[in-house]
Amino acid sequence: MLLRPGQLALEELQAIHAAVEPLALDPAALPGIAASAAVVQRAAAGDAPVYGVNTGFGKLASTRISSEDLATLQWNLIRSHSVGVGALLAPAVVRLMLALKAASLARGYSGVRPVVIETLIAVHNAGLVPCVPSQGSVGASGDLAPLAHMTLALMGEGEFLVTDPGQPGAGVGRRMPAADMLRAAGIAPLRLAAKEGLALINGTQTSTALALHALFAFEPVLEAALVVGALTVDAARGSDGPFDPRIHVLRGQPGQIDVAAYYRRLLEGSAIRKSHLEGDDRVQDPYCLRCQPQVVGACLDQLRHAARVLLREANAVTDNPLVFAPEATVRPELVEGLGASTGSARTGGEMISGGNFHAEPVALACDAMATAIAEVGAIAERRIAMLIDSSVSRLPPFLTANAGLNSGFMIAHVTAASLASENKSLAHPASVDSLPTSANQEDHVSMATFAARRLQPMIANVAHILGIELLAAAQGIEFLRPLASSPALEQVHSTLRATCPAMMSDRYLAPDIEAAGTLVADGTLARILRRLDGLPPLWFAG
Repeated sequence: MLLRPGQLALEELQAIHAAVEPLALDPAALPGIAASAAVVQRAAAGDAPVYGVNTGFGKLASTRISSEDLATLQWNLIRSHSVGVGALLAPAVVRLMLALKAASLARGYSGVRPVVIETLIAVHNAGLVPCVPSQGSVGASGDLAPLAHMTLALMGEGEFLVTDPGQPGAGVGRRMPAADMLRAAGIAPLRLAAKEGLALINGTQTSTALALHALFAFEPVLEAALVVGALTVDAARGSDGPFDPRIHVLRGQPGQIDVAAYYRRLLEGSAIRKSHLEGDDRVQDPYCLRCQPQVVGACLDQLRHAARVLLREANAVTDNPLVFAPEATVRPELVEGLGASTGSARTGGEMISGGNFHAEPVALACDAMATAIAEVGAIAERRIAMLIDSSVSRLPPFLTANAGLNSGFMIAHVTAASLASENKSLAHPASVDSLPTSANQEDHVSMATFAARRLQPMIANVAHILGIELLAAAQGIEFLRPLASSPALEQVHSTLRATCPAMMSDRYLAPDIEAAGTLVADGTLARILRRLDGLPPLWFAG
């Protein structure tokens, strides 16, 4: 894959996340990289104090560093900032971190030599996964601790994670000395020059990678939510009137319009639906059925917005200070973006301290994602509650033929309720919980890294809630036989029954919940949905 700095597409990021795909830097980026590196080299040779080149960091920015100690300054920066704790980040997240950092530095505004970017790409292409602890970043002066651990491995002082075949889980494997692994891969340990350590650890690449990891993981879960929600509509003999396109066009919310189209297509051709038209005296369905386009559609709009924010951030330059080379070498987007009045691209180049490392855009996007993820699970839990309530669903109590002797889905619903409640706590905005650091120099922080990291357990909770709903809805369909659902939903039913038989009397249900949750999370149900014609794409359709 050609790494085009500033031009990465969401599909390219998803491919990097999914597997080790070799990267090659676009040669067009090389002049800009060289020009910005030359500015830093001139500053390092000069007498004027320049933050990140010949001064200390953070609260120590006023401390001047002698020229003979500039390389040591960068080495010490990485060593002192490698203070992360907790479980290791998943290999897919670290792959994204390497690629995003390489792409950001290759924009040519960071002042690093080409060898820095080449080493990042070489480590990625060799399939090496630096050991990066998941905790320790507040997402403000960059993702300092996790990016320092990543850089430490590139220097040959940290560790790489060697995963064992057949053990794909996050953090599963052996931790090996980085020096040994680099030697075996034929990669020279990175030797840092002026500013390069700071450029490597300033930036939002960890929080952005974690957020993209969640976005990609939730995509099949959200699609499964549409499939399972439609199956529940049929199991409860609900109306498809609430999915009429005329309703949704009048409101004009794009996610709502698209979700309603998904439900219409999924329910098309259902004999159960036809029976509802012929003899059901209910006037309106509960909100958990008829308001699915409004609720899930609003969630989809939030996720689409988050995807756009994260794509911009993946293509951004987020370290500090930023290096503006002389006008003759500055790229057109810089000239257009700055305008003539700023004077920031004068002959000779300039380094300007700012705050692009502050990850507030990522934090707010992740908080919106958390709310959307929680809501998808919350309305699914309500649909389970409706199905087991015979006064509403008109199905046997707790979806069992002999209630009393059998408890049916009574406690499976309790599990779903516990997971939905847990997600409500996890959905609390992380971005509002700033805590000053660095002796109040960094007095407002984003908490973006935790905002992104907490999304994975939330997604797992929703997958299990939907797995329980899938089992319950399929059970409801059993009680409506010989009537059939739509062709699409009958395929869903058959897919589940290949693993989980109907439960006409109580049995050990936890394995079925895990199996159904896997169908939700691994994309099996999403693939059934994607095979249907005439549906809008899930992402970026609005």
